[in-house]
Amino acid sequence: MLTQIKFGTSGWRAIMAEEFTFANVRRAVTGIARYVSGQNPQGARIIVGRDPRFLGETFCSIAAEILSSHGITPLVVSDAAPTPAFAYAVIQTKSDGVINFTASHNPPEYNGIKFSTPDGCPALPEVTKKIEAEIITADQSASSPNGTGSANRESLDVKPPYLKRLREIIDLDVIRKANLRVCFDPMWGAARGYSDDLLRDAGVNVSTVHDYRDVLFGGHAPEPDDHLLEDLRQQMRSSGAHIGIATDGDADRFGILDGDGTFLQPNYVIALLFDYLVESRGWKNGVAKSVATTNLINAIANARDVELHETPVGFKYIGELIMQDKIAIGGEESAGLSIRHHVPEKDGVLAGLLCCEMVARRGKSLRDQLGELCNQVGSYYPRRENFRLTPEVKAKFTEKLKSDPRKLAGRRVCQAVRTDGLKLIFDDGSWVCYRLSGTEPVVRVYSEARSEGDLEKLSAVAKQWIFE
Repeated sequence: MLTQIKFGTSGWRAIMAEEFTFANVRRAVTGIARYVSGQNPQGARIIVGRDPRFLGETFCSIAAEILSSHGITPLVVSDAAPTPAFAYAVIQTKSDGVINFTASHNPPEYNGIKFSTPDGCPALPEVTKKIEAEIITADQSASSPNGTGSANRESLDVKPPYLKRLREIIDLDVIRKANLRVCFDPMWGAARGYSDDLLRDAGVNVSTVHDYRDVLFGGHAPEPDDHLLEDLRQQMRSSGAHIGIATDGDADRFGILDGDGTFLQPNYVIALLFDYLVESRGWKNGVAKSVATTNLINAIANARDVELHETPVGFKYIGELIMQDKIAIGGEESAGLSIRHHVPEKDGVLAGLLCCEMVARRGKSLRDQLGELCNQVGSYYPRRENFRLTPEVKAKFTEKLKSDPRKLAGRRVCQAVRTDGLKLIFDDGSWVCYRLSGTEPVVRVYSEARSEGDLEKLSAVAKQWIFE
């Protein structure tokens, strides 16, 4: 029996040699080819690329062969490249989409396919549903799974135009004149030769760790989280760096270390960069954050008189606001952001470079900047936790999420928000948001309080409500 291929918010991902097989890759690409052919029957072109994972080059060749057989010109990128570079390339080349073989920050045994549409956005659910339907139709067809057309394969280099665009966005002169010392960790991923090359070419002192291909990513997920950045910290200490920047496997997410090695939560990075862009660029057209992202952004928006957009989780919602030029910056607590006049896709390379510019221009550590910001608008302490559920607990809790609780362990609920999951807001401005995973028996719990002590109490209360 054939596996049903399902595209989530970040594409289709699966474990290699289990579900992510050559046969299933052929089925998925055939579905994409049939969909694109239906949108543009004549002269369609699709960019084909990858991150550095195992067999990436082979998967790209398979995709190019299938696209060609459907009369679609494959624009093949030979080297691993960041997801935002593909997003920029599809817009600039006016292509009909991107097939990107990546599993982003997932562990090394995974691979996946991200399909992006001509606007540079991750494919929306209405698109992926049509692709899934085309896969099923092709499976049921008695004819060859390949098409009958023929198109020549072409090569594409996405690096030069993307780096050129970043040079237009980032004030590299400010970084150089501040004599900023930077350390970069691409985590063996797709941003190798991007962030560091850009800075080095501008005369900035930059050193790099994990600057070689390792399809096992050091034996763990290529995720730029606090506990996986020790090598970057060591390099920072040895080089006397002022800041450490990191990207995940496909470089759409970021991780930031302050000069003393302190990890800055993505919540705080997004808030600082929002404040900085208003100050340095004068952009006050709006800000967007997911419902699970810190209310520090709300406080800055109020202080700066900037319109706030609170979206469901999923960067596609923020991407739409970027395309409409309704926001200066949009971000999610899961370390994704982009800015005005840039791609409507998460860009971890951009995030790290903007942090370098911000430290250089302000001449202060990130922690000092955050302290000053919180002195102005108040302190916020966010946290995210995952809890695994038994089938019985999940069924009971799913029903509980449909309720309208007036209290949570004695705390009065003043507002229940259902933008995505269930967000309960309390009298003092603290809140809890519950979101059930669609792929595993897990509930994600986001909590935020106004003091560290209250965060511990709130976290305990939030957990208690799940299992009581």
